Amino acid sequence: MTFVRIGGVPHHVVTEGSGPVCVLSAGLGMSWFDWDPVVPHLAPYRTLVRFDRPGHGLSAPAAVPPTAAGEADRIAALLDALGHRGPAVVVGHSIAGFHAEAFARLHPDRAAGLVLVDSSVEEDPRPSRTTAPARVLGAVLCAAGLPAALGPAVRDLAVRAATVRRGAPRPGPDPRPGPGPAPTDPALVRRVYRTSRVLRGILLENARYGAVAAELLALREERPLPPGLPVTVLAAPDGSARWERRQRALARRLGARYEAAGPSGHLVMRDRPDAVARAVLEQPWP
Repeated sequence: MTFVRIGGVPHHVVTEGSGPVCVLSAGLGMSWFDWDPVVPHLAPYRTLVRFDRPGHGLSAPAAVPPTAAGEADRIAALLDALGHRGPAVVVGHSIAGFHAEAFARLHPDRAAGLVLVDSSVEEDPRPSRTTAPARVLGAVLCAAGLPAALGPAVRDLAVRAATVRRGAPRPGPDPRPGPGPAPTDPALVRRVYRTSRVLRGILLENARYGAVAAELLALREERPLPPGLPVTVLAAPDGSARWERRQRALARRLGARYEAAGPSGHLVMRDRPDAVARAVLEQPWP
């Protein structure tokens, strides 16, 4: 566990494993430890870089509102700070799928491949004009002591809602056996989610969601993906035909391989860490 300063903001980073570099970036409101179930499957074969975006996990608050280009540059700067100047596979979950794709478009020489894990999809985003309401709401909720009182409980409810029922059958054996996922340390959850910093970070990133999505749509028109870049869309349809259609459409648009990770909720890395690892390991290395 270490901290690196990017754009004047201390970022919490965890690096482990060996081999080609793979960046793991989690979705809105998630932390580095949400990738824990994936680590035993990948660390013997990849150098894993997990980090918290500003206002998430243990990283400091954001200095500026997030943008697609800013998040792409953040990944590049993080790799530079860690001394990894070659290409890397970037795994983006949920909203971080936007960031991973933007990274490949804006830093094509640094992208070895993409794995989009139940990525956010927006065909017609509606950007918010201002983040002021989110900042006001954050100030009010923090002044009321909500993060300290309810933060960990809300986090627990959100995780339960986004994962499949424990004990659900798994389809087939894990091709690369490893330890099963362990429960997240409650003390770690309290340390992160009792803070006003994280609540404010979540609200700010959520307020900028539409703007980041719109920026990515523009990048698709202006900055093509590198020719031959391996891309996998790993989706969790979870019984929603509409979501599956949208994920398949994303795969077609990106020229990506589509794979359904079932049974799984939105937090595929917790429900099907084996599927995430397989999607990474099956990508050809340049």
